[in-house]
Amino acid sequence: MGELIEAPAILLLEDGTVFHGKAAGHIGTTTGEICFNTGMTGYQEIFTDPSYFGQLLVTTNAHIGNYGTKRSETESWSIKIAGLICKNFTWKYSRQQADASIQDYFEEEKLVGISDVDTRAIVRHIRDKGAMNAIISSEILDVEELKKKLAEVPSMKGLELASKVSTKEAYTLGNPDGKYKVAVMDYGIKQNILNCFIDRDCYVKVFPAKSSIEEVKAFEPDGYFLSNGPGDPASMDYAVAQTKALMEEDKPLFGICLGHQLLGLAADLPTYKMHHGHRGINHPVKNLVTGKCEITSQNHGFGVDPEAIRNNQDRIEITHVNLNDDTIEGIQVKGTKAFSVQYHPEASPGPHDARYLFDHFIKLMDN
Repeated sequence: MGELIEAPAILLLEDGTVFHGKAAGHIGTTTGEICFNTGMTGYQEIFTDPSYFGQLLVTTNAHIGNYGTKRSETESWSIKIAGLICKNFTWKYSRQQADASIQDYFEEEKLVGISDVDTRAIVRHIRDKGAMNAIISSEILDVEELKKKLAEVPSMKGLELASKVSTKEAYTLGNPDGKYKVAVMDYGIKQNILNCFIDRDCYVKVFPAKSSIEEVKAFEPDGYFLSNGPGDPASMDYAVAQTKALMEEDKPLFGICLGHQLLGLAADLPTYKMHHGHRGINHPVKNLVTGKCEITSQNHGFGVDPEAIRNNQDRIEITHVNLNDDTIEGIQVKGTKAFSVQYHPEASPGPHDARYLFDHFIKLMDN
């Protein structure tokens, strides 16, 4: 187990706010859009979630690293967050099943972080001022120099990132003789979404983000899936065109998170950048079809325009709403087998209240 280096570090926000702390992980400099997650567990799954690509993550839980890291508990093949901001970076872990300390894990993946900062003050600042770009450095301690570097970082609004985290080559998972074949559009897929399909006797083929519709259709699937992923959905014209073409197939189509936003765009509903997004594992959502409520895992900084959805209820059914802020969390395109949710029903770790959505997709393929 490596020793934690006691080096100073700086967090500088786009509006000029500065926080001083200690280096965590790799010594270096990193930039991205700052956001926060309120989950009390599952930090490794969050670190490796491709939807976080390009973002600096603030964890509101006081201790990060206390149960170490384990390779089998990742959502993708590498860390996807751009940097970590936490209160206590607990590099000594106590779980026997762990493979490494969080410090060793970060050093191996060259992930830059900062600890010993007031995360409550940072979260309050983001909630008040909104998401913005930021820079962390444990090698440059000159604030003016950091301001120059930060000024060069592009805004997340208008940024296409899905193709950067998507698989480069198509691949298959599950039993080739499984009952269902599902074509997965990989815009930043999480491993546990794929696991949920495989557990339901699905043979899945995962396609790169910019695959041709002809290639996807050649798999002859029973249903299509639009994955989660990072970046601004409004910048993904290619994916919107894909989604429109898949809807014309009249087969079950299921979208999660970014996939939900792409379905909205394909149905001519605009998306928007949220003030500070939804990120956590305790968001209450009401299913308007059943009347039941569920606790959900969420991670998104963009959404489908609620007003546009409500103005188009002749062709869009609202299936789920967020009980915290009344944002739209699920839709069904009337007259089609296309539906989507803004949150993460696979939730590993996290609440399993919404896993029924995978079963609903299976039933649609059965029919």
